[in-house]
Amino acid sequence: MQPSGKLALIAGPCVIESERHVHFLAGQIRSIAGQDFIFKASFDKANRSSGISYRGPGIRDGLRILKGLKAEGYRILTDIHEPWQAELAAAVCDVLQIPAFLCRQTDLLLAAAQTGRIVNIKKGQFVSPWDIRHAADKVAAAGNPHIFLTERGTSFGYNNLVVDMRSLAIMRDFGWPVVFDATHSVQMPGAGGTHSGGQPQFIEPLARAAVAVGVDAVFVEVHENPAEALSDGANALPLQELAGFWNRLLELDAVTRRHLPAEAE
Repeated sequence: MQPSGKLALIAGPCVIESERHVHFLAGQIRSIAGQDFIFKASFDKANRSSGISYRGPGIRDGLRILKGLKAEGYRILTDIHEPWQAELAAAVCDVLQIPAFLCRQTDLLLAAAQTGRIVNIKKGQFVSPWDIRHAADKVAAAGNPHIFLTERGTSFGYNNLVVDMRSLAIMRDFGWPVVFDATHSVQMPGAGGTHSGGQPQFIEPLARAAVAVGVDAVFVEVHENPAEALSDGANALPLQELAGFWNRLLELDAVTRRHLPAEAE
């Protein structure tokens, strides 16, 4: 993400709802952000509040759907939850994402590293910014220097998260690209009883703060109708707001980069 010299976008639905839906959203996002973005969608969301929550189509159908997007020129990010999934997902996807709750799972990190794909490690809600370096070091020690570190909020009591903007500067000093997950950072885990709640009105304020600190990419889950989304709709950015949101972040990023210390460029 770094060589372009500007903020990158990672965006898409929380989970694959249907083949038609991901093609629709990918096309809409591309019309806003251009070709140079990473499309995000999960084939399985194993960490659900309830056993009745929708998880996705599974790895076989999910990767088949993502392969169709890949054929259209999209760069793709997806989650993996178990080591055996890494090689299969790497055959289709550009970025393998380690979910926050699994960020310390050594076998999962090593399996992702061994594919040679970019490994996006989401900092666990229970992990300090200086401790997430140990997870990144596991990937690097396996011979893979292609690492992203993602901030997605820290547990603050029950059903709540806060974002410590210092974490972005701390992780940036490790030398790997830093991503700010603006939508999961406003999630209220489990607050809906059988599902998570959210405070989407804070997506842009937190994203603007992160860009002002200095990040390499912003991660947002988007949906054309968040109230009807099958997963994490409570903290999704409405699709119709993406263009204005993204343009304002790019304007802020241009200012921020003029004032960042040379070593942070």
